[in-house]
Order: sequence, then C-alpha cells, then structure tokens
Amino acid sequence: MDSDMNNVPSEQDLRIMRSLSPKRKSTEAADVDALVAEQLAHYQIGPHSDYGQLLARVVSRLYACSVDLDRLWRITIDTIDSLDRSDRVAYFNAKKFLSFQIAKLLDTLQNPLRRTYQSLGYSLSTQSAKGPYALFDNVSAIFSATPVIARTATYVYACAEWVADAFQGKEFLEQIYSRLLNPTSLSLANYIVDLEAGPYAREYLAWNFNSGMAAIDAALSHVLGQGDVLVTARSMYGGAHQLIYDWYAKPANLGIVVEHFDGFTAREFAACWGRVEQRLAERLAHRQAYVYLESPCNPQGYVLDVPGICKFAHARGLKVLLDATVGTPFLSRPFQRHDPQERPDFVIHSYTKDLTGTGSAIAGVVIGRNEDMFLPKGQSAAGRSWEQTLFWNVYYVKGAFLNADAAFEVLQGIRTLDVRMLTKCINTIILARFLAAHSDITVHCAALADDPNHDLCRELMFLGLPAPLFTIDMPTLPRQTFQRFFDSLDPTFAHMISLGQSNTIVSCPGLTTHSELDEQSQRDAGISPATIRLAVGDEDARDLLAHLTAAARSCIDPDVPGFSSRWLKSSDADRMIRDVYLDVHRRYIQSKLPLDGA
Repeated sequence: MDSDMNNVPSEQDLRIMRSLSPKRKSTEAADVDALVAEQLAHYQIGPHSDYGQLLARVVSRLYACSVDLDRLWRITIDTIDSLDRSDRVAYFNAKKFLSFQIAKLLDTLQNPLRRTYQSLGYSLSTQSAKGPYALFDNVSAIFSATPVIARTATYVYACAEWVADAFQGKEFLEQIYSRLLNPTSLSLANYIVDLEAGPYAREYLAWNFNSGMAAIDAALSHVLGQGDVLVTARSMYGGAHQLIYDWYAKPANLGIVVEHFDGFTAREFAACWGRVEQRLAERLAHRQAYVYLESPCNPQGYVLDVPGICKFAHARGLKVLLDATVGTPFLSRPFQRHDPQERPDFVIHSYTKDLTGTGSAIAGVVIGRNEDMFLPKGQSAAGRSWEQTLFWNVYYVKGAFLNADAAFEVLQGIRTLDVRMLTKCINTIILARFLAAHSDITVHCAALADDPNHDLCRELMFLGLPAPLFTIDMPTLPRQTFQRFFDSLDPTFAHMISLGQSNTIVSCPGLTTHSELDEQSQRDAGISPATIRLAVGDEDARDLLAHLTAAARSCIDPDVPGFSSRWLKSSDADRMIRDVYLDVHRRYIQSKLPLDGA
C-alpha cells in the first residue's frame, strides 16, 4: 500500500475509495482500514478469522488501487494529446496488459466463488430454474476480438447502494436492464461517436434506437414543445415528412408550425428564416424554433450547406438537427468542423442503410454533445440540467431501444463501410453520366458538373464524391411504357423499398417512400410519376449499364423507336468507366496522410 494510504487520505482519494464500498452512500469511514472493517461487517465476515484476515488484505489493496487507477485516468486525459505516436502505442499496450492482470485476478476468484455457490445445496428444480450464474464464465468474454452479444434482459447488481446509484445514472458498471444499457449496444454507440467526431469524440455521446425512424422521433420529441416552430429543407425522407406533419404538427398533439426552405445554401435558409421571423413573430415571442435538415437528402442525394446553415442558425439561438444517413461518416463528418458553430447540435443516422450495408438489421442512432445527451441525476453542465438531457427526457422513458443482436449486426457491417462506399460513389458517377448522356432522360445528381448541387457536393463531401442516391425522370415516355421499363429492371436493379444495401435498388418515390406527400408537395420536392430513385450498390458497373440498355431495347423501343440507340456507345462507356475508376482511386490514395505524418 502507498505510504499516503497509511495515513489519513485526502478528501478526493477518500471519495474515490468510498465509491468502491458496498456502503458508498452511507459510509462514515475515513481511511482504508475503516472501509475494510466496514465491508467485512456488512457481509458478516469475522475480521479475525483466517478467511476474514485474507479478505481484508485483498480488499485494502483494492481500495488503494482504485485511487491509483483514477490518477492514471486523469494523467492520461491531461497528457495524451501531447505525446508522440510511439508513446501513445506504449501507453495503450501497457494499459491493455493491465486489463489482463485485473481480469486475471477476477478470473482467479471465479473458482472459489463457484465452489461457494455449489455449496448452497440447491435442489434440481432450483438449479435448473436459475440457470448458470453468469459471472462464473463471462470474465474471459471481455477479451473477445469482437464485441460480445449480450443477449440478456437484465443484469446482476452488486449491492443495494450501488444499484441505487445506477438508477441515478451515477454507476455505469451496473447496467440494470437491457432496454436502457447493453454492452453490445454501448460498443456500437462508442464506435459511431469515434467515426463521426474523430478528434472531438470525447465531447460527444450517442444513444441507439431500434430504427432510424425511432431515432428521428427521439431527437424531435427531445427538443420540440407545444406550438414550437420547425424549419426544414424541402427535400427529406417521406417517413420523416409524415412524422413531422401527421404527428408533431397535428393540433391534438404538439401543434407545431412547419416551414420549408427551398434550395441548398445558407443564403436560401437565411431568406426563409427572415420570412419566418416576420410571419410568426408573435408565436416566436413565446415559443422556440428549431431546424431539421437532411443532407445528403432523399431522394436526390443533394447536399445542403450544413456548416453555413448551422453557423447562421446558432447565431440566432436555433438548435440544428441533421439526418446524415445517406452520407455516412465516409462522405461527411459534420461534427469534425473546426468551428463548433458550424456543427449541428444532433446528428441522426439510420444504421439500417449504408452503415450496416446488408439490410440485415433495423436500427438508428442520435449523437449529440455530452451535456445534451446525459448527466447523472441532480447534476448540471454547460447550462443544462440532468432532466433536460436526451437520456432522461426521451431515451429512459420511451422504450425504443436497440437489442444486442441488431447492434452486433451493425457493428460488423460498419467494418467494411469505407470500401463499400467508395465503390458505390464510383458507380454513382458512372451511372449518372451514362444516363445523362441520353437525350430523353433527366438526371438529378450532384455528380454531374452542370447540376445545381455540384459545387456544394465538391466543397463539402469527401473527395467531392456524390451520395450513392439520385433520381432520374423520363418525361417523354408514355405511362405504360415507363411502367413496363421500370418493371423489367429487376433483378440487376432490385425492386426493394430501402437504400444503402450492397445491391442497387430502384423505386418510384412518388408511389413508395414519398407517397405520404400530396401531389403539390411531391412536385415541390422534385418528384413526378415518372421519377425513378436509384440507391446505388457495389456491383460491377458494366452489369448495370448492360441491363439498362437491354431493358430499354425490349421495353421502350417498340413504343419509342430508336430510344435505345441514343445510349453511349459501348466503347465510350468502357472508356468512361475506366476514367472514373482511375480518377477516384487516385484521389482517394492521395487523400491519405503520409507515413511520417500519421
């Protein structure tokens, strides 16, 4: 034991040691010896028996060790940013081995603990009903190379005072119940924060939900109050549109007022806000206004000037919520803007889409600043009180939590995000250029140099790459011809209602994902009966182009003679595919840090 532990410990050290006590909330012990004696008495262990004396020695070392571990944590926080890479690697591996040492001590305890459990002499009916005591066999699971699927509804807790702290949000080891916290889901939450926030990860926290729509609803219900104002971009996912209009704007519910702005830029948003301030001045005197953005947006994949809009909004006291599902952290990382005023307050993802990439899980997430996401009960930070955080205001009470199996699926999917998204973006450029070369097809895609969204995409997206989502219109085709052509696109272009999977998916948004919008709202969002949305996958682009030409030849040419003759020639298409592939990969390689700059 350290010499400073032999005497009266400092108040800070005593606070740390008391947190390890089973009577952390009621102890009056003022040093290690008193804490040890109190713990033995709490569990009715005689202090002078061989067992009691040995247990006391172990426990006293643990109390002292808890102080040193806290100091180690604080030293790491204070110094890690100033260390060079070799020191960071050394620190990591030293702590990794320390984790094995601590786990080894716990593992060594398992045999006597199991033997004691066996000695209780339960009947067969009791043993079978209780099942295996999980603590016996799970210590080594913390060293699994992938996060363990913690398929449990509830957890063993240590003692009454520790679990009381857990219900106050003051003891993270006690996870209580899987609809609140689950180790697999927490692994995913930490993972997405690292990807989204990068060097600012310590400032942010995430909560996972059982669908993307649940995440959107959680974020909106967290901020919106009765009669508030919500300013949104015109283009957004139809499900979000329906949620906002059919629930939040419904007078019997929250009766919010929704205002749209057209366009992509901060200037266009500012013009809209000016009109909102004038028209709703009386309401804004008593209620709050918020901004909900989707970028890249659904269905065209267009990019909004999120940094510019955030800066304008924050200067006027407005919070900004951003659905960044379509872009993923591969294309855009809005939390990594150097200027905090250019960052949204909350970022939302539907994990279901490109983050998982396989269509095997339904899940969503909301990410925000620590003080907006969680504070223990009774605490406040940065002007926020604990009950104002998303955890206590929404997550704790609503119940739309992500289960361990779905969290595991998402974790595995994200591992291949980079390579999948690069291929999808390449395919998007190829498809958009090929389709735009046809005189009877109108393409809405930021990949095209003459598209009104092209410059913003080049400025804000990684390498200027487009989102793997865009629309085309075929206005000259007779309705029956268009429908016959669309129906013939399967199986190369899958007929499915989703996006972000490994295969390319086509849909008519006016009939499916955006069918909730009335006819005028569809027109305002750039959707017509002849609009096809392409959610681009990872296939060989040549297979996609070959199917398009074959389907047009068989389904369109009989009604519109010569339609298929206006595609790019095969040799030109091959050259274009090669040029796009080489250009994007060259820029991708050049974007990597040099070895001596890592």
